[in-house]
Amino acid sequence: MRPDILNPLFAEITALKGVGPALARPLDRLGLRRVIDIAFHLPTGWVDRVPRTELMASDAGRIIAIPLTPQSIRDGNGRTPTRVQAADAHGNIVSLVYFGGHPGWAKKLLPIGETKLVSGRLDQYGQDLQIVHPDLADPGDPLRDREPIYPLSEGVTSRRLAGFIEQAIARTPDLPEWIEPTLKAKRDWPDWRAALERIHADPADAKARERLAYDEVFASQLAMTLVRADTRKRKGRALTGDGRLRDLLRLPYTPTGAQTRTVAEIEGDLAQEAPMLRLLQGDVGSGKTLVAAMALLVAIEAGAQGALLAPTEILARQHYDSLRRTLSGLPIEIGVLTGRDKGRAREATLMALADGSIDLLVGTHAIFQEAVRYRDLALVVVDEQHRFGVAQRMLLQEKGRSPHLLAMTATPIPRTLTLAQYGDMDVSRLDEMPPGREPIETRVLSEDRLDEVVNALGRHLSEGGQAYWVCPLVEESEKSDLAAAEARAEALTARFGERVGLIHGRMKPAEKDAVMEAFAGARTGVLVATTVIEVGVDVPNATLIVIEHADRFGLAQLHQLRGRVGRGGGRSICLLLRGNALSETSRARLALMRESNDGFRLAEEDLRLRGGGEMLGTRQSGEAGFRLATPEMLPDLLQCAHDDARLLIDRDGGLSGPRGQAARVALYLFERDAGVALLRSG
Repeated sequence: MRPDILNPLFAEITALKGVGPALARPLDRLGLRRVIDIAFHLPTGWVDRVPRTELMASDAGRIIAIPLTPQSIRDGNGRTPTRVQAADAHGNIVSLVYFGGHPGWAKKLLPIGETKLVSGRLDQYGQDLQIVHPDLADPGDPLRDREPIYPLSEGVTSRRLAGFIEQAIARTPDLPEWIEPTLKAKRDWPDWRAALERIHADPADAKARERLAYDEVFASQLAMTLVRADTRKRKGRALTGDGRLRDLLRLPYTPTGAQTRTVAEIEGDLAQEAPMLRLLQGDVGSGKTLVAAMALLVAIEAGAQGALLAPTEILARQHYDSLRRTLSGLPIEIGVLTGRDKGRAREATLMALADGSIDLLVGTHAIFQEAVRYRDLALVVVDEQHRFGVAQRMLLQEKGRSPHLLAMTATPIPRTLTLAQYGDMDVSRLDEMPPGREPIETRVLSEDRLDEVVNALGRHLSEGGQAYWVCPLVEESEKSDLAAAEARAEALTARFGERVGLIHGRMKPAEKDAVMEAFAGARTGVLVATTVIEVGVDVPNATLIVIEHADRFGLAQLHQLRGRVGRGGGRSICLLLRGNALSETSRARLALMRESNDGFRLAEEDLRLRGGGEMLGTRQSGEAGFRLATPEMLPDLLQCAHDDARLLIDRDGGLSGPRGQAARVALYLFERDAGVALLRSG
């Protein structure tokens, strides 16, 4: 249960005076649904007002605050603005301009002869000075010298939002301190409530902003530390393989040093009773599937079952086929289960799982449905699952006896973000490529050369090659994304006929599979796709990929898309088609793609280039993202918060001591649900 002290903050936004159903809608568009959302709606910048007693042309372009007395009003008529002539104490004249609205409105705001404190940007309009839509106050009620700028929605003004924020802060309780005292003193951070007041009063207050960001990161790291401690407390089972199955494996190449090292780390984890919680990061083509296969064989050698979870049906079927090829000749039974499996086939799979006939099950989330029972599930491998967060990992514990977990990702994540999202996991990195994997040649071309690219594609097809053609997200809309892909497929079909296939996110699973099978079987030569092909699709004969409007993609996504080629022997090419109006960031991004095939380097650069933008799209569902901490603040705060959370658990009596009780409040305040769920029993 959430502590009572937080109830005023978690009330609906309509609890604030002046917020009715009509205003709740535009606030909802900003994600402001509760009082706490308003309190945490931090300013993104500020406006400095220059106090003046006299109008001066040299102040044009500045925001000033000055006492003015209205002299006359010229009403607008809808097409022309209303203009109020006002004078300063020295008789200098300025026009106060209002567009739209009822003419009588200006007369009410600015009665003739009544002095008001007026603030706004002073502009030169021909020979005259003017201020458009100024802010007003009575002389005895001065405007703030520094006014925060907030993200707004249509129907919500900055002044109105500031009033709601004032109410939200008034409802905010003084909370007990959860930061370790020495750290707080060293960083010179204010108390939590004071930091909230200060940041809204002065958005340039770096210490207040840093304190609030740290609290959010600390709550996140504490939740992960609790999950990890809980996992280690749980009795799993030690898995020790005897090597009999792995000795039968006939691999076409010698594993890399990184693969050998990682398999040894996983073996060491599996040999412990505490369930393994490990993240395997490997660039595209670094051999994660072999590492997963070796781990699963250890579990099967120990007499248990293993499961491999993939995010899509295409990827699940692909893993199933790949594992059957890799493990062919071994005396083990591999099954597959996805959402489309129905009737007798599904029943037969479920029965074989329950009686232990199936040693290894591959599938989508369907493998964790309630009806699915395992005889003895001891290891789960999760592939490409950015969204398989702490909450989902806890669900896993219900299958088997706290099974070991290996999560894999082919999106190299900067070390900073690894700690932010996977701080409760041990991390292994495959940072070597298997022999024979050639770098992909990357070229950047202007989209003006589209005809040349289509001609080159024709030559590539006539030589027996296959290619991907990726269409971009035109707007933030699946519809326009699809329209772009359909239009490109139509144009290419007019040129190449039946050799063109189309795949997109709105197709039914069976339709997607049919298109992919036709491409994998070389019955089609070009696969036009939206970014649905980003993850995991494996067609070794496809050695060319064309990415339209490459300047609209992030580095991590471009690198993932490029990884669809270069999976067979020989040379592969990635053509990045760019628009002509490139931003500096896009230019830097494309230059990096051309010069580097190293996903880990690209991920670090992507974080640097994006700065305060979205965190590489790796936010986990079911757990709050960071809204107070920006990506550029994380390198400084993460390690500090991680160490502080460990100190709380290891030295300060965990959640039962005074600081622990305060930290419990922080977990609820920042909605770190996974940590909170673990607290419910203690």
